[in-house]
Amino acid sequence: MLNRASSRSLLRKFPRQIPLASSFSTLNTSKRPSLTPFASPSIRARNMSASHGGESTLRPEPDKVLQDIADYVHNFQIDPTGLAMKTASLCLIDTIGCGLEALRFPECTKLLGPVVEGTVVPNGTKVPGTSYQLDPIRGAFNIGTIIRWLDFNDCFLAAEWGHPSDNLGAILAVADHLARQGQSFAVKDLLEGMIKAHEIQGGLALLNSFNRVGLDHVVLVKVASTAVVSKMLGLNRDQTIDAISQAWVDGQSLRTYRHAPNTGPRKSWAAGDACSRAVNLALLVKKGEKGLPSVLTAKTWGFYDVLFKGKPFEFQIPFSSYIMENVLFKISYPAEFHAQTAVEAAYIVHAKLKELGKTAEDIKSVRIRTQEAAIRIIDKKGPLDNFADRDHAINYMVAYPLIFGELTSESYTDASAADPRIDALRAKIYCVEDKRFSVEYHEPSKRSIGNALLVELNDGTVLDEVEVEYPVGHKRRRDEGTPLLIEKFTRHISHHYDVAHQKKILDIVTGDSAPFWNLPVDKFTDLFVKP
Repeated sequence: MLNRASSRSLLRKFPRQIPLASSFSTLNTSKRPSLTPFASPSIRARNMSASHGGESTLRPEPDKVLQDIADYVHNFQIDPTGLAMKTASLCLIDTIGCGLEALRFPECTKLLGPVVEGTVVPNGTKVPGTSYQLDPIRGAFNIGTIIRWLDFNDCFLAAEWGHPSDNLGAILAVADHLARQGQSFAVKDLLEGMIKAHEIQGGLALLNSFNRVGLDHVVLVKVASTAVVSKMLGLNRDQTIDAISQAWVDGQSLRTYRHAPNTGPRKSWAAGDACSRAVNLALLVKKGEKGLPSVLTAKTWGFYDVLFKGKPFEFQIPFSSYIMENVLFKISYPAEFHAQTAVEAAYIVHAKLKELGKTAEDIKSVRIRTQEAAIRIIDKKGPLDNFADRDHAINYMVAYPLIFGELTSESYTDASAADPRIDALRAKIYCVEDKRFSVEYHEPSKRSIGNALLVELNDGTVLDEVEVEYPVGHKRRRDEGTPLLIEKFTRHISHHYDVAHQKKILDIVTGDSAPFWNLPVDKFTDLFVKP
């Protein structure tokens, strides 16, 4: 503590302060801009900014991307009898089936249900294949998680990759909840919502690579779902813009959980998380939460500067229904899509080996000609730690059918992976990029996902190379793929319902489209609910 003498000595070191009132009179006000109380807020804001050089408080017009998405959601008319609606109908049942199949895996089901055990929400969202009735936010997480868990739902590949039917987690959760409150929502409304969510996610993915900056594609699920459910919840155009802006400013998921050495099950519930965030953000805006008009373009603080290396988004085509019309279905194999044609080729090679009286143990080497994207995402060496690691490793997805002649969801389990022949064969498999495959992967008229296997045997025999450019789920093979897609759905519901109920479901979803599309959403969901 200072004594009085030392206090006086310290005070002498500093000049006496000018009284506050006097200090105001010493300021030179001749150069200050007038800030009259009658000036408009914008003039006062400009004057203040010019005076002090700080950030302008003027709220700009919303970014054009936000406006374009909102205008599309609110104004674009989907052809009610066109290819997009027919494809969306297939996509709906396929996506529900993938969710039902995931319920066979405890690692998935342990994440489901309400936050507080036993909670039943009046008029809440019902989760297919379960007895849960949840608030729409938690419902979106549950539905979105089961849809994505097995990596068996649809896909769209471009500069960014993704699974647009992930958005059904949010769309179905909100539609089912609103239908149970008495609002009019039919299956056709689900289909239109899916088409628009597909288009937003895929349209952003065509030329904009989020993976190149380390961001996961579920950011696009969040944005697309937010836009679509905003309209479903009754938000107007401006509120929808606000909600979309909230989705862009929300913390974005990193791709860390999709890549070695950190690959893990979070990649299987990341879309469910994005769906739940989308519903939550739309509901907050409905309650009056403001948006962020320059969330993308704001200097220093906007999405472009913070997360996209300063690059604005580019768009290849206007929003329409292109993505749904060209979506890829995973029909035959639950495999990451860049490996689908490689797996198909492996089935062919397995049959050839059997014809020659050989087995996978006679293989000396396997060369996979593939696209650049596959090498970046699923070309892995070394031990594979878990289910999520294996279904994103092309050498595992090729080795398994070369040995066993099949690849199913069970093929990725620890028990299946314990067979030492798998890792022994994996060590003999390597990838090389085929530039043509990489180019045609991005061509709008092709969008191929080519792979080719060249197998050499221990005795020096080199088998004919097997090349597959388009998977059976591609638009170019839609006629071939549609019956197989129905078989896939039938197989997925067979594990949950008796024969009579399976027939009831199939009669509705594969019969005349008019009764199916006009079915109220809650009645559709009730088809899959368990007591």
